[in-house]
Amino acid sequence: MLSSKMLGKSNSTSLGLFVSVSPVMIVAAFFLATTQRAGASEPASFKKYLLLDSRIIDSVANAKLVLGKVKKHPANPLFGEDKPWEPRYDNMYPNVIYDEEEQVYKCWYTPFVTSELDERTPRPQRGEVPWHVSKRMFGLCYALSRDGLKWDKPELGLVDFRGSKRNNILMFQVHGPGIVKDPCEKDPARRYKMFGAVGGLSPHQVWFSPDGLRWSEPLVLDLGGRSDTRNNVLWSSELSRWVGITRFDFAPRSIGRTSSEDFVRWSKVQEVLRPEPDQPHFHDMVAFPYGGLYLGLLGVFDVRADRQWVELTWSPDSIQWQRILPGTPFIPNSRNQGDYDWGCIFAAQPVMRDGEIRIYYAGCNGKFHNWRDGFLCLATLRPDGFAGYAPESVDLPGVVTTKPVAGRLAALHVTVDVDEGGSLVATAIGAEGKELARSQPIANAVTDAPLQWQDSAGLDGLATGAVQLKFLIKKATLYAFSFDGIKR
Repeated sequence: MLSSKMLGKSNSTSLGLFVSVSPVMIVAAFFLATTQRAGASEPASFKKYLLLDSRIIDSVANAKLVLGKVKKHPANPLFGEDKPWEPRYDNMYPNVIYDEEEQVYKCWYTPFVTSELDERTPRPQRGEVPWHVSKRMFGLCYALSRDGLKWDKPELGLVDFRGSKRNNILMFQVHGPGIVKDPCEKDPARRYKMFGAVGGLSPHQVWFSPDGLRWSEPLVLDLGGRSDTRNNVLWSSELSRWVGITRFDFAPRSIGRTSSEDFVRWSKVQEVLRPEPDQPHFHDMVAFPYGGLYLGLLGVFDVRADRQWVELTWSPDSIQWQRILPGTPFIPNSRNQGDYDWGCIFAAQPVMRDGEIRIYYAGCNGKFHNWRDGFLCLATLRPDGFAGYAPESVDLPGVVTTKPVAGRLAALHVTVDVDEGGSLVATAIGAEGKELARSQPIANAVTDAPLQWQDSAGLDGLATGAVQLKFLIKKATLYAFSFDGIKR
């Protein structure tokens, strides 16, 4: 098992105020009310429970927690290194949002815009030439898409690259930033925020922009930790502050956290997730709020195999993190050496769109420290479907019993996948194990669907914290339940 460490109250870093452009948020116009900025909150009557949250589980019989079914899109890879200023994507670190205001997908990514060895070695000859780190420079690039599948790299005319501004480069020397759009920002010059670095061991920095294209001069931060990886940022409505996820250590690589109320003054980076000795490193992680929790897509780097996969993690507070099924990839790498995502995977914050969760990620066809081509790729997931409980045996139903929960049983909803011949039945259990109500079976896959009870009389009176729910799961996977459903 790998350990997660709890942070104590951290000290804020005192910095002068930044005089220039913009902040941002987004966390992908997507995750329920918890992703919205200041002032927004869930309706008082709404409560969602993800079954992956071990705090709500009282007992389990003949059932196990399983990862959701991630599907790689048949259009993969969506785009690759096809411009003169894209000799090597390396880890790419994509940030993808769906801009509800403009009705378009936006992608920011950080390739090496120059790389001496890659540029002087034609691709057909790379297998004959030993790879090594050469002189190179990061850049921040931008792409657009109407459907999230076909992408355009617009000629923005902003940055001169070898005598021409006909490119999609936004700036040079920025590495692995987290970029968000803040729909609640009152200052139009601060609608977009960026949290990252200029590369290597440079300090963390923040930038602001009115449009996501033209960025202010950076504000340099003194946070400690390390900035030389993916730097992820999100807004926490529960904490009323920004949370930054970055690297803490290098040997072994571990995950750090910082926070800020104003995107200018940040706390010192504190370690929140560290591998056990002699285990694969934790290279990077993107975190995002979902269903009252924080979920993370953890980049696990196997130093010996020189490859990276992505695992699922969760946290109640963005500080204490737990891995779900350690060692089991959430987005599996291809088994076929040379495929577009065989070597390494680096995930972006997901986007909720058209009734599915879209997880964009960078895929690489080679090992981490070797020749490799990089691509933007897409995996999809059903709503709420990150992880759930399924029977261990097909011959017997699985039984999952919750701890006491509060809510109107007459308005209990579930999210479940049901295989042919399967079903889900819920019972409400009162004091001393007395069955208070039993639902009609659900025999097909549903999302946030209301349960129908066999005897609905008096159910409205069962709105109490003393009621446990017992789910009988037959050839099915239960992901979540909620009261009063979800207003998407």
